[in-house]
Amino acid sequence: MEIGIVGLGRMGGGMAGRLVRAGHRVVGFARSPETVAAAVAGGVVGAGSFSALVGQLTPPRTVWLMVPAGDPTEQYVTEALGLLQRGDTLVDGGNSRWTDSMRRSARAQAAGIDYLDVGVSGGIWGPKEGYSLMIGGDEAASRRLTPIFQALAPSATEGWGRVGGSGAGHYVKMVHNGIEYGLMESYAEGFEVLRAKPDWKLDLAQIATIWRRGSVVRSWLLDLTAEILASGPELEKIGAYVRDSGEGRWTVEESIALDVPAPVIMLALERRLRSRQSDPFAERLLAAMRQRFGGHAVEPG
Repeated sequence: MEIGIVGLGRMGGGMAGRLVRAGHRVVGFARSPETVAAAVAGGVVGAGSFSALVGQLTPPRTVWLMVPAGDPTEQYVTEALGLLQRGDTLVDGGNSRWTDSMRRSARAQAAGIDYLDVGVSGGIWGPKEGYSLMIGGDEAASRRLTPIFQALAPSATEGWGRVGGSGAGHYVKMVHNGIEYGLMESYAEGFEVLRAKPDWKLDLAQIATIWRRGSVVRSWLLDLTAEILASGPELEKIGAYVRDSGEGRWTVEESIALDVPAPVIMLALERRLRSRQSDPFAERLLAAMRQRFGGHAVEPG
């Protein structure tokens, strides 16, 4: 089977490579010629433009977008709808908001083009371990791409599936990432409590390794945490600034809209926001209030 992939960065490039190794023909395009050249070295057929990519595919064509959510995806969807024809399929594998995916799907359907929103998880380990795929959109269109999904997933029968109609794939991925926020925050807090206990000089890397086998808190995130802690001094070189890509915010917004409490995910998001403030005003105001009502000492600014 053949497929065109637009966006050959960390995720898109890894996916393209996995598909090539599975025997699929992949035509790839990226804005950077160097990125395209690197993909070509791995067996991808390179394209110098989006239109050239579409021209190298045999109808009915399948184009998979792996570009940042928001305006970049919007621009590529608009361009794709001008290049593709009735019967073709357009896939958005980025972290788009599910409401945007539903709107774009309606645009595509009006032109006779199938549109699938696919939440993709796997990160830099995806090329080796496989990707988790949460597929939303038309059932028949999803079924046609089964060989592609099977090649990308950890196995032909596990780690992927159509979860619902248009928007469902990105909705499930949004909640997936919200859960991820909570898990990461919990591990980080727990190991900070262990690190703060001076009595036994606890070896955090050793503890993480112990927990990796048999423990109810074992997980792939814990495996990665154990590797990070084992690196020792390397952690000291990392700034305490944690970004978010939007899904955590959207999950919290959705929980409020549905009247479903999600306090752990909400707090994890707030913690990420706080990590970006080098001199938080609220804490300085708290110290000043304590000084005023109780005469407590304050630290110099």
